[in-house]
Amino acid sequence: MEKGRQTMKEFLLYCAGPITGVSYGESTDWREYVASKLPPYIRAISPMRGKKYLKNEKAIKDSYEEHPLSSQKGITCRDRMDVIRCNMILINFLGASKVSISSVMEIAWADAWRKPIVVVMEKDNIHSHAMIREVSGFIVSNLDDAISIATAVLSPTL
Repeated sequence: MEKGRQTMKEFLLYCAGPITGVSYGESTDWREYVASKLPPYIRAISPMRGKKYLKNEKAIKDSYEEHPLSSQKGITCRDRMDVIRCNMILINFLGASKVSISSVMEIAWADAWRKPIVVVMEKDNIHSHAMIREVSGFIVSNLDDAISIATAVLSPTL
């Protein structure tokens, strides 16, 4: 820190949600939207970063062993590290047609590390389960409300 000049602490918001079975665009577009709406002191972290080699995928598989970042060990290692190092986790379950096992694991890791959790889902979403509802600090029905909550929770000022 320079003398007389303070730097603002940066906060990390991990953006979780279904990837397996959806297209590359479906898995990245909403994360890019969230990142674009956050204040400069909050950085969105995406599990899709560094994975442009999947850009033509219409239905992403659960792993790609030929790509270290997308192998089962690579996905688990990096996603767990990201949850541990983040300040908060935002999970987007909107429109999910099947349970996202990875996202549920990320919620469990976040809870174990006492990270605030905001879930975005419809009332009848397939992920609406007692344990998910119990550990989630916030459950909302749209991304904009989730972004507002994350900003308020991670805000360094009044």
